[in-house]
Formats: sequence, structure tokens, C-alpha cells
Amino acid sequence: MNASAPSADSLRAALAGLLDGLPPKQAAQAVDRLIANYRGTTPTDAPVLRDRSDVAAYAAYRMPATFEAVRGALDALREAAPDWEPRTHTDVGGGTGAASWAVAEAWAEQPPRTTVLDWAEPALALGRELAAGALDAEWRTARIGGALRLADTDLVTVSYVLKELTEADRAALVTEAARAAQTVVIVEPGTPDGYERIIAARTLLIEAGFTVAAPCPHSGACPIEPGTDWCHFSARVSRSSLHRQVKGGSLPYEDEKYSYVAATRLPPAPAASRITRRPQIRKGLVLLDLCGPDGLTRATVTKRHGPVYKQARDAEWGDSWPPEDEG
Repeated sequence: MNASAPSADSLRAALAGLLDGLPPKQAAQAVDRLIANYRGTTPTDAPVLRDRSDVAAYAAYRMPATFEAVRGALDALREAAPDWEPRTHTDVGGGTGAASWAVAEAWAEQPPRTTVLDWAEPALALGRELAAGALDAEWRTARIGGALRLADTDLVTVSYVLKELTEADRAALVTEAARAAQTVVIVEPGTPDGYERIIAARTLLIEAGFTVAAPCPHSGACPIEPGTDWCHFSARVSRSSLHRQVKGGSLPYEDEKYSYVAATRLPPAPAASRITRRPQIRKGLVLLDLCGPDGLTRATVTKRHGPVYKQARDAEWGDSWPPEDEG
């Protein structure tokens, strides 16, 4: 049983026990194979996660990064809609439940009732085991695609799933999520193609009547010229011994790059602008790359700006700007 409250630390503690009895070399080989194959092709036959050892290795490797990326998206959503609390949540393609842990942590005082849907029964079984005593969740087998029908719910999360689907199934899934939910959060890898999938989903959500709560400060067209750049953010993830085995190196952390959209039927209060790159701290000044209602801009904050200068030095990639008490 995992009696800890949902958090990054309690998730890592639960994951630490997964690899007991699994030889380190076997775990590293399983992760290598799964990185090359899983999350990369449309599921037409049996899922690539074949058995418990596959799922345990992949979960120990990927769940912390997925958790941190979804948590970053949820933090921005909560900033835009601070009074909203979902009572029900559906995690589409949730696998072992990383996004569900992030949702439970985000609304820790009263976590929503979660339904996790996935096509890989071994992943669902392990997610159910990990979540025992920590999450109020139901784990159900479902084929994720165009034919999926969702029960009405307050919140739908779709994390690191769209790449697995055909373009038609992606559109159908996002449209169905918009029909069923009050708020939708979609997270994809922070790569050019991941960003393109987020932009396509964002467009569908807006067409369905949703307002973008984050990361964008508006629901208009993205100001990035297609093919020139992509919008993404970064979350720091503590590296386990398995991470170090697979990737080499000795750093105790790695940075997970992700793209996301959080959209809602509520009237949110989006950020005035969003910091879209790591702030550049120079002697006596800070350079902030921003996305705002007027497009992409760069702000230079110097010591002459008083308290705002310190806030700029403390600002992080992905934060809203200016700080609320200065806006």
C-alpha cells in the first residue's frame, strides 16, 4: 500500500519499489527498447508494454518526467483559474497514472475522483497498484482513438498520447474531450512536432468554444511563424539510478521539455504575458523573452526598475509576467 499523499516525493518512493528483484541490466535494456518503440507508433495490435517488467521499467523511467510536465501545465491553469476545483477527472491514455498523480497533488485538499483510461492492461494494473491508498481512481481498459466516448467530467488530461494516434484520431479525441469536459489539458513533448500537435489541438478547442487559460495570454493565433520556432517549456526532474544507467552521466537531474495547452469553458484570467525562454541574467539587467497579446517581445529589466528587477532575476521559464502584484 502507498499511504503517502500524492506528490513528486511519494510517487518516487512508490516507483523505487518497482524494480526490486529486476536486474538493473534487464531494466535498462527494457527502457532502451521501449524508448525506441513505445509512444511512437499508432497502436493497432498488442501494446508494446508486454508484461510487468516492461511496465515497471518504463514507469520508473518516464513517470517522474510526465508528472513534472503535467504539474507545470496544471500550475499555469490554476494561476489562470484559481477558484476552480474539478470534482471529476478523466486521464485519457493515462497508462500508469502519472498525470493523475499530478492532478491529485494540484488539488490536494480535495482531489477529484479520477478515471484512468488506457489500452495497455499491464500499465493499468501497475498504475492501480502504485496508486493504492494514494489516489481515488478507477482504472479501465479502453482503446484510445476516434471511437472513444467519454463520460461527462470536469477535467480531461491527455499527456504524451497524441503522437500515438493518426491525425484523424487525434482530432476526434480532442473534439470528444471538448464535448465531455469543462476543462482540457493536453501535454506533448517539447519538440517541433509536439508543438505542432498542441497547436492543432488548441485550434480545435477554440473552435469548440473553449478559452485558452495557459500558456497563451490570449486565444488568438500563435504569433510564432510556422517552421521558424516552437513554444515549449522545461521541468526539472530528479534522476534515478535507472536514468543514469540508461542515459549515462552523473548529474542528479535532467530537464524535461514539454509543450501544452490548457483550455476551459470557464472565464479564465490568462497571464498578461508568458516568459517563453529561460531568462538571461546579465550584470545589472535581465532579458525576458515574452509572448503577449501583441505577439513576441523582449523586455529588458534593470536595477532602475526597483523591486521588479529582483522579481525578474527570480523569474523562471514558463512564468507569467509581470508578477501579479506589479501587473
